[in-house]
Amino acid sequence: MSLREKLRSLPPEPGVYVFRDAAGLALYVGKAGSLRERVTSYFGSSQRSLKTQRLVKRIHDVEVITAKSTTEALILEDALVKKHRPPFNVRLRDDKRYPYVRLSAEPYPRIDVVRRTADDGARYFGPFTSSRAMRRTLKLVHKLFPLRTCNLAIGKDIPDRPCLMHDIGRCAAPCIGRVTPETYGQAVRDAALLLEGRVAEVIAALRLQMDQASSDERFEHAAELRDHIDALERVRERQSVALTESVDLDAAGVATADGRGYGVILVVRGGRLIGREGFPLEVPHDVEYPQLLGAFLDQYYTRASAIPQEVLLAERLPEERLLTEYLSRRRGTQVRVRYPARGERAALVEMAQRNADQSVRRPVLPSVEDDATALDELADALSLRVHPWRIEAFDISNLHGSEATGSMVVFVGGRPRPDAYRRFRVRTVNGPDDYAMMREVIHRRLAHGLAELHDPTVSGGRFSDLPDLVLVDGGMGQLGAAAGALRAFPTVGAELAALAKRKELVFRPGTAEPFELPAHSPALRLLQRIRDEAHRFAVDYHRSLRGRRALESMLDQVAGIGPRRKDALLRRFGSIEGLRRASLEELLSMPGLPRAAADRLYKALHSG
Repeated sequence: MSLREKLRSLPPEPGVYVFRDAAGLALYVGKAGSLRERVTSYFGSSQRSLKTQRLVKRIHDVEVITAKSTTEALILEDALVKKHRPPFNVRLRDDKRYPYVRLSAEPYPRIDVVRRTADDGARYFGPFTSSRAMRRTLKLVHKLFPLRTCNLAIGKDIPDRPCLMHDIGRCAAPCIGRVTPETYGQAVRDAALLLEGRVAEVIAALRLQMDQASSDERFEHAAELRDHIDALERVRERQSVALTESVDLDAAGVATADGRGYGVILVVRGGRLIGREGFPLEVPHDVEYPQLLGAFLDQYYTRASAIPQEVLLAERLPEERLLTEYLSRRRGTQVRVRYPARGERAALVEMAQRNADQSVRRPVLPSVEDDATALDELADALSLRVHPWRIEAFDISNLHGSEATGSMVVFVGGRPRPDAYRRFRVRTVNGPDDYAMMREVIHRRLAHGLAELHDPTVSGGRFSDLPDLVLVDGGMGQLGAAAGALRAFPTVGAELAALAKRKELVFRPGTAEPFELPAHSPALRLLQRIRDEAHRFAVDYHRSLRGRRALESMLDQVAGIGPRRKDALLRRFGSIEGLRRASLEELLSMPGLPRAAADRLYKALHSG
């Protein structure tokens, strides 16, 4: 059937259309309330935009898919744009990296971070374009509402005692019945309100609980609730008052510059500006502002977890009715799209547009957000259950089993934290057994961490931050050794991976085949950087120990240098090379070292 014949036979129903070129490649994907009316409009108008003119010249075929409703059409359009990546469509760039916070659909819901939503009955909040902002929000939720983060099957897996999270006040321990379903359910509802940005409603709910606790003479609980309210009041004070009325709305703006695009959503809840979400866009040439804005909003709202009462825009959308119907169905009540010309709402639209203009003109430089991209890609590629904010990498260095040492390097938010690096001298393993050494080092690190959480004076605050992901250098053998150490500490909940050097394959527990990440992917580059840093740190420490041992052996051969003088020399010069660089006068300046012993040492260092 020719293109002309297909156009004549198009149905009037809602749906999605795909324009294809002569090679069958998708050029453009669009949605329509009436496929016949929308598709034929491309070919009948003489007032077409430059972009549309270029598109029509390349159209060789059209494919249509009817939908039951405009809502279904919008969702289908978004899925096809992601699948085909057509060159004439506006697309959210790297949208898979944006995380969500999830409250699971269980009798005692757990809270975690995921990268995809699913139709599983859970509640999702996001997407968050700033991992830092998401972490800040989660930290407050965990502090105020002790919801579980574990994946225990409550009622089936009953532990002997509550886990570490309960001990530090971050979980109400429903696994052993320490909290009633009603109390836990109230915490879930309050946490959901906070994640939606409804701080005033959370404060009101906590005030009622505080008053009830005071009436029941549960004064300690009432004081705890008072502290929670104070913390939320401080959060609320930081939020700008955007409107004099209590209303939920979003204000949107988009901009293009130098072939790049950027979309911004200002989020207002209860009349207060609670946040800003910004999205880089892939933009075709000659796209006009209304089309750019409409495409951005379509893709944003198919991902957004919360739908406002109003959406504020600067210009009218070409498919406003379809978006309004979709948003109203999602929210369950009528949603209005408004174009304010003056007043508070117009000021919000202007602010959103100004944010978009400024963001798209910023130079594209490596940033914290680039690190966040690598972390999100890593979590997605390896199917991690937790966001790998803190990654600890371990490496073993030894020479035929002697002077065996382990190193631990720490990356937080994708960046090294040298102040958190640690070194371990292997104590319990005799002979060249790298697997046993790895197991010992990781076991000791986690044991230190848990001990410190129970008593912060144990290690002086050096180990209490536990890892989200443990990375080891090697293959299945090293992975098994590390897994053995982690099994001894189930409450830590860290993920585990091993990176093998030869083919840069990533091994994970419970998977028979390794993961092969793309050679130039940010996730693989991050893993390689962490692995190489752990290896460097281990080798440096091992080299210094070997030098110290050689120095000790040499000093033992010099008459007149006993254990105390040897320790003093080791502390002062550190290595044989350090001693060789010292002059005789420097040796004589050592307290308690006689001239005869200094002369003998100097000759021993410089003989031959």
